[in-house]
Amino acid sequence: MELKDQKCEPCQGHIPKMETNRVAEFLQKIAGWNERDEKIHKRFQFEDFAAAMKFVHLMADLAEDVGHHPDFCVHYNQVDVTIWTHKIGGLSVSDFILAAKIDALPK
Repeated sequence: MELKDQKCEPCQGHIPKMETNRVAEFLQKIAGWNERDEKIHKRFQFEDFAAAMKFVHLMADLAEDVGHHPDFCVHYNQVDVTIWTHKIGGLSVSDFILAAKIDALPK
């Protein structure tokens, strides 16, 4: 099953952070994302501010639906997205699932 079709599991803080080799393995499944400081990041480019904001609204709706919330910053026609599991201070499988779901949103 593809990552985008899997379910994000709410973290209660009882799971360990992903090991570096697992992070590298999962990064291969989500194009354009990179790891930095135990977080994954991607920049999305849009035609203009309105298109970027439509994407942000879709991403916000998705985040609420799955109960996992990314950090993001809008720079006119660019949206920088950062994901990690706050309760464990690092990455979990759910972070990669959310990234895949974000990638599947209409651009």
